[in-house]
Amino acid sequence: MTAEAIRIGTRGSALALAQAHLVAAALGDAGLVATLVVIETAGDKRAPDTAWGEGAFVTAIEQALLAGTVDVAVHSAKDVPTEEDPRLAIAAFLPRADPRDALVVRDGVAATSVADLPHGAVVGTDSPRRAGFLRGHRPDLSVVPLHGNVDTRLRRLDAGTVDAAILAVAGLTRLGREDRITERIDPRIVPPAPGQGAIAVQVRADDASVRAAVGRIDDEPTRLAVLAERAFLRAAGGGCRAPVGALARIQDGRVVLSGGFATIDGSRLAVGEIEGEATSPEGIAAELAARLGAQKTIWVNRQIN
Repeated sequence: MTAEAIRIGTRGSALALAQAHLVAAALGDAGLVATLVVIETAGDKRAPDTAWGEGAFVTAIEQALLAGTVDVAVHSAKDVPTEEDPRLAIAAFLPRADPRDALVVRDGVAATSVADLPHGAVVGTDSPRRAGFLRGHRPDLSVVPLHGNVDTRLRRLDAGTVDAAILAVAGLTRLGREDRITERIDPRIVPPAPGQGAIAVQVRADDASVRAAVGRIDDEPTRLAVLAERAFLRAAGGGCRAPVGALARIQDGRVVLSGGFATIDGSRLAVGEIEGEATSPEGIAAELAARLGAQKTIWVNRQIN
């Protein structure tokens, strides 16, 4: 690798910049110099009150990477589409932050958890996954769309648009808003988005020097866990906007994968867990998806062995 700075492509949002700075710092610790290049994405151009589609936050940065405008691209791993461009590769995952979802309750609402939200409370989220699992667990709640970046959603919450909101713990933490977290939601209630809390560093597949350089900051446990979760998402037939959740942990060389899927209205849910060799995440994920798909019950809340 030359002494030239590695150009990091990133969105310009506060959270994206915070994540890009984490990557730059990690590269710096590995003896590499990096500089940030801000790129506007389709997700950044959408109206504040509209939902985003799969790839909304990554496509423009990937195009800049392919064009050679930047050397690496930084993404929230949960936003990377399940069908990846073969010309690109994830060279590194940073050590993962807390992958769980957070319940944030506005002042004046007497609740410390999802379980004790008042009957009929209005909960905002921009995620079909969060909406589906929350409705299945608490059908008495009114779950409504709440779009925008983290600060926008918090402002609307504080203004009384909703009684509570669900956001990612990692995003709140990286923005210094961890104090807003009312509850870190049990993944058995709302399984996180596959890859949530992880930062993916993408490179051109044929750029051997940059790929090797970025590989120095790769955290293997995070990589193995995210690969297992994304394999479950694919096996369940969903994209990054599907009501599918998964969370894996690496333990003694084995992967423990929990996952589930729901209908957006919450009328059907299935959640389970499986364990297997960390070297075969695709097979483990496919087996869990098959077992959950075969369940006839509405709610599965036990370990699958």
